[in-house]
Amino acid sequence: MDRCDNEPTDYSELAETTNCVRKISKKLGQARIQNVVKTVMIVTKPGDARLVSLTRELALYLITTPRFGKEHGVTVYVNKDFKDSKKFDFPGLLKSTPLVNDYLKFWTEELCSARTEIFNFVITLGGDGTVLFTSWLFQEVVPPVLPFHLGSLGFLTNFDFKNYKTHLTNVMEKGIRVNLRMRFTCTVYRSIHNPGKATRCGETGEIMIQNPKDSECDTQHECDQDKALTCVITKPTESFEVLNDLVVDRGSGPYMSLLELFGDDQHLTTVQADGLVISTPTGSTAYSVSAGGSLVHPEIPALLITPICPHTLSFRPMLLPDSMELRICVPYNSRSTAWASFDGRHRVELRRM
Repeated sequence: MDRCDNEPTDYSELAETTNCVRKISKKLGQARIQNVVKTVMIVTKPGDARLVSLTRELALYLITTPRFGKEHGVTVYVNKDFKDSKKFDFPGLLKSTPLVNDYLKFWTEELCSARTEIFNFVITLGGDGTVLFTSWLFQEVVPPVLPFHLGSLGFLTNFDFKNYKTHLTNVMEKGIRVNLRMRFTCTVYRSIHNPGKATRCGETGEIMIQNPKDSECDTQHECDQDKALTCVITKPTESFEVLNDLVVDRGSGPYMSLLELFGDDQHLTTVQADGLVISTPTGSTAYSVSAGGSLVHPEIPALLITPICPHTLSFRPMLLPDSMELRICVPYNSRSTAWASFDGRHRVELRRM
C-alpha cells in the first residue's frame, strides 16, 4: 500500500505525507481526463445578439461531426431562450438538419442544479462574466469548462473561437487538461431568537445564559470580571459557492461599514471601511486588485482579505490559508447594516446582531 494512503503517526510520516500531497497536486495540474464525450452544454453570454449565430454554428458542428465511431456527433444543450429566438431559428434547424430533433436540447437553471452529471463539459461563449455565471449555475460540482474569448475581459477565457474546430477535436480525441480553480462556500446566518441575557466569564470565557424571568444564571460560575452581553441564536439560511469574491459593503447608506472579522473563532480585526472583499486567487484579478489587493497565482491555496477604502492605515490587505474558517459580523453598535454579494449576484442585507 502507498504511504500516502496511511494516516501519519509521527513527524517523519507527516513530512512524507506532505510531500505526497504536493506531488499529487502537481500531477493534477498536468493530467488529462479522457472519456467518451456524450453531452456538451453551451453557455452563451446573455444580451449579445452576435453570439446567437455563433452558438447555432457551434451546436450544428458538434451534432453533425461524427465522433467515437458513430455517424453523428454529441448531444448539445443550449439556453432554453434560444428555442423561441428568431435569430437562432430552431424550427429552421429541425427542417434542414433532422439530427437536431434528437441531439439538440435546452438547459435550464433547474436542470443544471439537479442533474450536473449529464454534462461531460461546458463551452462558454463570452467573457469572464460568462464563466462566473457558469460557476453559479453549478453550486456543487462544476463540469470542465472550455471558455472561448468573446467578451470584454479575458482573464479566464483562453481560447480563440476562430480555432474552435481544432480545440474541440483535441478535447474529443486527446482528452481535457484540467486547470483546477478554488471556490469557497459562503453561508448567511440569521438570528432566530433572543433568550435574554448572558454573562461571559473574563477568566474562562464561559458563557452562562440567564433567563430574564429568573434571578439566577442557569450555569453558576464565580468570576470578578464577568461581563453582560446579549445572546443571539442563529441558523444558516442561504449558502453559495463563490469562484471570484464575496463583497461586503455599506450599500446606499451614508455611513462607513463597521464589521467584526473572525478567523477560526479568533478575532482578527474590527473593519472600519467602505467594505471588505474576500476573494479566491482567481478573484485576485477582479475587485480585490482594484481595491489594492495582491495578485495571487491560482494554484496557491489562499484567501485574500482586502479592505475597501479603510478608515485606518493599519488595516492592509492580507492572505490567509484556505483552511481557515472566516466569520463576518455586523455588531450591534454599527450605525447601519451591510450588504453582501456573491460573485456579483444575489445581493442580501446583513443586519446588526
